[in-house]
Amino acid sequence: MKRTWNCLRCQTQMRYLKREKLQLGQTGWILGDWPNLLAGALEVDIYGCPNCGKLEFFWPQDQEKNGNRIAQVQCPQCGKFHDMDDPKCPFCKYSSYEK
Repeated sequence: MKRTWNCLRCQTQMRYLKREKLQLGQTGWILGDWPNLLAGALEVDIYGCPNCGKLEFFWPQDQEKNGNRIAQVQCPQCGKFHDMDDPKCPFCKYSSYEK
Protein backbone atom coordinates (compact mmCIF):
# COMPACT_ATOMS: atom_id res chain seq x y z
CA MET A 1 0.00 0.00 0.00
CA LYS A 2 1.51 3.28 -1.12
CA ARG A 3 1.09 6.48 0.86
CA THR A 4 0.34 9.95 -0.43
CA TRP A 5 2.85 12.63 0.50
CA ASN A 6 3.27 16.25 -0.48
CA CYS A 7 6.75 17.59 -1.13
CA LEU A 8 8.07 19.63 1.80
CA ARG A 9 9.59 22.17 -0.61
CA CYS A 10 6.92 22.82 -3.24
CA GLN A 11 3.81 21.00 -1.89
CA THR A 12 3.44 18.90 -5.11
CA GLN A 13 2.20 15.34 -4.55
CA MET A 14 5.18 12.99 -4.53
CA ARG A 15 5.31 9.80 -6.60
CA TYR A 16 6.28 6.40 -5.27
CA LEU A 17 9.45 5.26 -7.06
CA LYS A 18 10.45 1.95 -5.49
CA ARG A 19 11.54 0.04 -2.40
CA GLU A 20 15.30 -0.25 -2.01
CA LYS A 21 17.81 -1.62 0.48
CA LEU A 22 20.43 0.94 1.52
CA GLN A 23 23.74 -0.55 2.56
CA LEU A 24 24.81 0.33 6.12
CA GLY A 25 28.39 0.50 7.37
CA GLN A 26 31.38 1.86 5.57
CA THR A 27 34.52 0.59 3.93
CA GLY A 28 37.55 0.90 6.17
CA TRP A 29 41.24 1.10 5.51
CA ILE A 30 42.13 -1.85 7.74
CA LEU A 31 39.05 -4.09 7.56
CA GLY A 32 38.05 -3.28 3.97
CA ASP A 33 34.46 -4.22 3.10
CA TRP A 34 33.81 -6.40 6.17
CA PRO A 35 32.01 -3.61 8.10
CA ASN A 36 29.59 -3.25 5.13
CA LEU A 37 28.88 -6.96 5.03
CA LEU A 38 28.29 -7.20 8.76
CA ALA A 39 26.18 -4.03 9.10
CA GLY A 40 23.36 -5.22 6.84
CA ALA A 41 20.94 -2.95 4.99
CA LEU A 42 18.05 -0.60 5.74
CA GLU A 43 14.92 -1.13 3.62
CA VAL A 44 13.15 2.10 2.60
CA ASP A 45 10.36 3.28 0.30
CA ILE A 46 11.59 6.03 -2.03
CA TYR A 47 9.32 8.86 -3.15
CA GLY A 48 10.25 11.61 -5.62
CA CYS A 49 8.80 15.01 -6.38
CA PRO A 50 8.05 15.39 -10.12
CA ASN A 51 8.21 19.19 -9.80
CA CYS A 52 11.45 19.99 -7.92
CA GLY A 53 13.21 16.59 -7.91
CA LYS A 54 13.42 16.18 -4.13
CA LEU A 55 13.73 12.57 -2.92
CA GLU A 56 12.31 11.33 0.38
CA PHE A 57 13.02 8.00 2.10
CA PHE A 58 10.37 6.45 4.34
CA TRP A 59 10.23 3.39 6.54
CA PRO A 60 8.00 0.84 4.72
CA GLN A 61 4.50 0.65 6.20
CA ASP A 62 4.51 -3.14 6.44
CA GLN A 63 7.62 -2.91 8.64
CA GLU A 64 5.98 -0.23 10.83
CA LYS A 65 3.23 -2.72 11.68
CA ASN A 66 5.87 -5.15 12.96
CA GLY A 67 7.24 -2.52 15.35
CA ASN A 68 10.44 -2.01 13.37
CA ARG A 69 10.59 1.75 13.04
CA ILE A 70 12.71 4.70 14.00
CA ALA A 71 12.23 6.07 17.52
CA GLN A 72 10.03 9.14 17.79
CA VAL A 73 10.66 12.39 19.67
CA GLN A 74 8.25 15.18 20.58
CA CYS A 75 8.93 18.62 19.15
CA PRO A 76 9.27 21.17 21.99
CA GLN A 77 7.68 23.89 19.84
CA CYS A 78 4.57 22.28 18.24
CA GLY A 79 4.27 19.12 20.37
CA LYS A 80 3.98 16.70 17.43
CA PHE A 81 6.02 13.51 17.25
CA HIS A 82 8.55 12.89 14.47
CA ASP A 83 11.52 10.61 13.73
CA MET A 84 14.43 11.25 16.06
CA ASP A 85 16.88 11.51 13.13
CA ASP A 86 14.99 14.39 11.46
CA PRO A 87 17.26 17.48 11.45
CA LYS A 88 14.16 19.71 11.89
CA CYS A 89 10.58 19.12 12.91
CA PRO A 90 8.81 18.31 9.60
CA PHE A 91 5.67 20.07 10.83
CA CYS A 92 6.86 23.44 12.19
CA LYS A 93 10.53 23.42 11.02
CA TYR A 94 11.82 23.89 14.60
CA SER A 95 15.50 22.97 14.95
CA SER A 96 17.30 22.68 18.27
CA TYR A 97 20.57 23.32 16.37
CA GLU A 98 19.55 26.79 15.16
CA LYS A 99 19.63 29.70 17.58
